[in-house]
Amino acid sequence: MPAQLTLVLGGIASGKSAFAEGLVRQSGKPMIYLATAQAFDDEMTQKIARHRKARGPGWHTIEEPLAVAQRLRDIAAGHCVLLDCATLWLSNHLLSDSDLEAETHALLAGLADCTSDLVVVSNEVGLAGVPDNALARRFANAQGRLNQSIAARAARVILVTAGLPVTLKGPVA
Repeated sequence: MPAQLTLVLGGIASGKSAFAEGLVRQSGKPMIYLATAQAFDDEMTQKIARHRKARGPGWHTIEEPLAVAQRLRDIAAGHCVLLDCATLWLSNHLLSDSDLEAETHALLAGLADCTSDLVVVSNEVGLAGVPDNALARRFANAQGRLNQSIAARAARVILVTAGLPVTLKGPVA
């Protein structure tokens, strides 16, 4: 089990990643950024570059779009790991036509096996309307279940809206 598991939720461009990065910096431990994004177009390439520049020095970055559970197991104790983000990880598996149930189970096991502090960023999709197509509904339902499963295991859950954190569970950040 991680020394401490924190889930940081929020909408798109809510400030959740920047807030989560701050939590990792505050830990004082060696920082690992476990990135799940894939750059399929110029806009995403630029976004990844902006995020990397904004993080600044001191981060060891691991890019892993799919096999996050194994990567978490490979990280030695004593670090603080930022998994950014569970939403893109899920999207990657959905678009790869993976078995989402099996992959989600593997991710949850990987979270439990990680021996370093862990901050997981994820999008809160439950505040939007019902999607208008089957793929989007499948994703929203899977994302909601994943968020609930991680939140149940987390010592701390924080919702970030407009850059402002609200602690939902555990000690105030």
